[in-house]
Amino acid sequence: MYKLGINTGFAVNRYSGPEDWAEILNKVEVEYVQFTADLLNVSLPDDIIKAQTKRIIEACKNYNIKVTSTFTGAFTRVNHLAHPDPEIRKYWINWFKRFANLTIELGSVQMGSHFGILTAKDDLDSDLRQSRVRQNIEGWHEIADYAKKVGIETILWEPMSISREQGETIERCRILQNQVNLGAPLPFKLCLDVDHGDVSSPDPKDTDPYAWLEEFAQESPVIHLKQSLADKGGHWPFTAKYNENGKIKPDKVIDLLRTKEIIDVDLVLELSFRERQPADSSVVEVLKESVSYWKKYLN
Repeated sequence: MYKLGINTGFAVNRYSGPEDWAEILNKVEVEYVQFTADLLNVSLPDDIIKAQTKRIIEACKNYNIKVTSTFTGAFTRVNHLAHPDPEIRKYWINWFKRFANLTIELGSVQMGSHFGILTAKDDLDSDLRQSRVRQNIEGWHEIADYAKKVGIETILWEPMSISREQGETIERCRILQNQVNLGAPLPFKLCLDVDHGDVSSPDPKDTDPYAWLEEFAQESPVIHLKQSLADKGGHWPFTAKYNENGKIKPDKVIDLLRTKEIIDVDLVLELSFRERQPADSSVVEVLKESVSYWKKYLN
């Protein structure tokens, strides 16, 4: 079953109340959501977490919305498990354990993030990089050991677009995917993003969304969708303006998935909107058009 959902990044600092973003999802006729940590950072005090979690659960129930996964977001796009300071890495390991608890509370068994961001210094020094990636993986395994005990079934990680953010080419992604799953307490799978990949790579496949899907679709229970242009310039929506020259064709994506006999995947619109007009006030309209565009190919 192809489940069309929306990542809640669109709501951050714009529709902060659970009742507000849940109503919007209902209005644009989406039942599934990928909940981002930016709407409820688990470093907040326990009483706030408890109260907000209750509101989220009630709002989702009222609008018939299911949280299918949780993910880090723009404000949590930091070094975390790849940080050079061991105390900061320890903080983030504990943070992700709390995030696992929240994920289960929200009714999901999948949580995810980017893998970990290297500093410029660590990325350029091969010995430091190797050490940091090893520490990064050790951190994920500690989190996975805890997450499995509380009910998490899968940890997702998102291949990115530059070396520092990891998994930026098909080859680098495959290596890292194999490394993190070696001896892992539970499966690590991918959250592919159709607009990611290293533009500096000499291999054109590394910026070809269909090459990524061909290689990793069977290991990607969640796929981030946004329209992608030749310059890969942003999280563009699926509106007529961008679809005209966009590389992401829903029928082509669906055909590829069906060819591989993949029938159970979350297709998640991950759209961001600048705090500029007219973008800021057209969020709901753009979400609705993007959802309608994809539903034509899913029904």
